Amino acid sequence: MHGVYLLWLVQERGFAPALIASILAAGDVCVFALEVPTGWFADRFGYRLSLMIGSALQVCGMVAFWQAAAAPELLLASLLVAAGDTFRSGADQALFYRTCAVLGVEAEFQTRQARTDAAGHASLVGLLLLGGAIVGVAGYTAAWLLEVGLCSAGFVLACLMVEPPAGALDDSNGEPEDDQRGRPSRAASRVWTIASLIVPTAFLDGAAGAAAFLAQTSDDASLAGVTGLVAAITLAEAAGAWLAARAWRNDGRQFGLLACGAAVLAVPLLFVAGAAIAAVALAVVLGLILPLRAAALQGAASDGVRARIASLASACDMACSTLMLLAAGAWSTRRRTR
Repeated sequence: MHGVYLLWLVQERGFAPALIASILAAGDVCVFALEVPTGWFADRFGYRLSLMIGSALQVCGMVAFWQAAAAPELLLASLLVAAGDTFRSGADQALFYRTCAVLGVEAEFQTRQARTDAAGHASLVGLLLLGGAIVGVAGYTAAWLLEVGLCSAGFVLACLMVEPPAGALDDSNGEPEDDQRGRPSRAASRVWTIASLIVPTAFLDGAAGAAAFLAQTSDDASLAGVTGLVAAITLAEAAGAWLAARAWRNDGRQFGLLACGAAVLAVPLLFVAGAAIAAVALAVVLGLILPLRAAALQGAASDGVRARIASLASACDMACSTLMLLAAGAWSTRRRTR
């Protein structure tokens, strides 16, 4: 139902667009609030268990969306999906990294994560087109059945996963947390490293969302054009992730990518006709940088906080995206009223 569920809610169920927007926003707030707590849960009770819970909530949320006939039911569905997302967020990267490390292929984590991201984005484009085709031929019921079936398959896959035993990794490398001369601790150094990785990428994520919003709300936007733009942005992210599989290990160069992203974002702000180009260009940069950040964060994090660190990064991404989207909306409104 990716890409067509909004049409289903408006045309088939008769929900007002303003109500849908408010409920989806409530889901975003839920994601932001639960990211770190569910990351702690995954670190404390197991990544596999967290993935299983998240997948089960996702199935329940999809069924609730499908059957929702009133605003409270739609709100419940949105919150279930949001909770499912947060239980999976962070736990997936942490489990993947620990598995690579235990198998002795830790150095390949970035490449494998990038390939996974690329395949995921490419599949999303296929599902977007497939969903529209299924709705056109067999109706929304068939599309919802497929959606619930795919989510259920995700739950089965989570149940089949194997989690490396606790304590399988040694993060200390024989180094003390603090030296006797009172110099900054290794933990403090990690905090700075992690913050320097999270903040620039969060800015890029927000910039990409703002550029896409400006492109989709331009005066000459059309249904076909917006659909094509969403597909192009998703494919651009896949291309960026494909490049990441062949890129360097993260060594701070993402600050250069941040500068490039900021420069590209200036295009739609100065020349509205360039918003679509900026959105696609930023999607490539974002697709490239996310696997680099995932590898760097997992390499810097201790074994007991891997999911929390990844979840914190996701929460910062969402906060920055929300702020920049509001700024883009205000700028677009001011431009239209001049």
